[in-house]
Amino acid sequence: ACFRLLSSLLIPSLFLSGILCVCLFVLLWGIRLWIQQRKKQLASTRKDGKQSLVVAFFHPYCNAGGGGERVLWCAIRALQKKYKNITCVVYTGDRDVTGEDIIAGALRRFNIKLSHPVKFVFLEKRYLVEAALYPYFTLLGQSLGSVLLGWEALLKCVPDVYIDSMGYAFTLPLFKYIGDCRVGCYVHYPTISTDMLSVVRNQDTRFNNAAFITNSPIFSKFKLVYYYLFAFLYGLVGSCSDVVMVNSSWTLNHILSLWRAAACTSVVYPPCDVQTFLDIPLEEEKSVTEYSIVSVSQFRPEKDHPLQIRAFAKLLEKKRAAQQPPLKLILIGGCRNQQDEERVNNLRGLCEELGVGEDVMFRINIPFEDLKQHLADATIGLHTMWNEHFGIGVVECMAAGTVILAHNSGGPKLDIVVPYEGRITGFLAENEDSYVETMAYILSLSPEQRLEIRENARQSVHRFSDRHFEETFLLSVEPLFK
Repeated sequence: ACFRLLSSLLIPSLFLSGILCVCLFVLLWGIRLWIQQRKKQLASTRKDGKQSLVVAFFHPYCNAGGGGERVLWCAIRALQKKYKNITCVVYTGDRDVTGEDIIAGALRRFNIKLSHPVKFVFLEKRYLVEAALYPYFTLLGQSLGSVLLGWEALLKCVPDVYIDSMGYAFTLPLFKYIGDCRVGCYVHYPTISTDMLSVVRNQDTRFNNAAFITNSPIFSKFKLVYYYLFAFLYGLVGSCSDVVMVNSSWTLNHILSLWRAAACTSVVYPPCDVQTFLDIPLEEEKSVTEYSIVSVSQFRPEKDHPLQIRAFAKLLEKKRAAQQPPLKLILIGGCRNQQDEERVNNLRGLCEELGVGEDVMFRINIPFEDLKQHLADATIGLHTMWNEHFGIGVVECMAAGTVILAHNSGGPKLDIVVPYEGRITGFLAENEDSYVETMAYILSLSPEQRLEIRENARQSVHRFSDRHFEETFLLSVEPLFK
């Protein structure tokens, strides 16, 4: 009787599921045809009568002025140089400024001048991708929000080529299958990584894994299941991309393991403004009255400024006992909001607690020329972020002529602080004691030895120039224009 009941329920259920699948397919196909019709109506035509190829970049925060925005404007400049029959479009949520203001900002901040105008499509629903909207299940919430924001973008402008340049991979299938576009993406940082899974699996407390989850086996297992399901979905949507560009070897390894699209994936190092820093004269150190150690990074939790302060305090104790020249730690960075300002106040408190308040200097939101001067005067450039995906600040320190000491992980380990023609370019460390020992070692070197390391580092950073980025970017996106 039970078997007959199950059979009587199963057949109608399968029939109903089949009908629903067919209806969904017909609905999506209808939407696709409707979108194509809109595309024909909105298609732009050049003066010579030929239809222009529309290349759209999805970059909701294009006026932010960070490394990701430098990639965006360098990419557009490269495309405009090579392809004369394209119209570049940027989907942005920066509705408080005009398109002219955004272009002027790119010129002012990055010294990037575009040869042709850019069309801006202003999106009204950018709040859907902001983390503050999703206190729980943030990854999933932001990803689904990006699909809705992508739908708004698609309705306003249907491109021929779509490039996600900010890491919203869930928009890729929308533009590929509904918009019928050729799609590519530039991945700065994977939305989820195998490292994040291991942090939760090992019940490790970090900035993205709260203590109440770490302390509860049930919560940890639930979060692990959630992360695995999300990683599966992330892999599905990412594999839709026709072209995948990643910013470092570290990001490449994670994207290959999640997206499994090796044939269309390549490393394209982000363009760093190395020439500006290479213009700083590289001279042998004169008689030193004070050594300065400089850190350049935003005041965000993952940058791990407390590690820098604790290691510096130990180093100071060591050096004072040896009667060596005074040391100064200079923390340079941007404060984006009140949370960052509170973080800086906490760091000041830590300095007082460790007795190094007078030896640590905070320089917040300083002009670029001041940054250059600090780097020109510094002996050591300090970086402590675990698994930094690339590390533009590390490149800038090396180009400016400091002896870099970076975290032994991520982009700095795999791509940046690596031997150049067999010669040492800098140093790596991974915990408080190893940072102390390595800083002490760098300071114990002769000025001639430090100069040799600085020269090696400078020669190695040409790999991260604007020109090298343009060459590798154009080579990577070529399949989208065939």
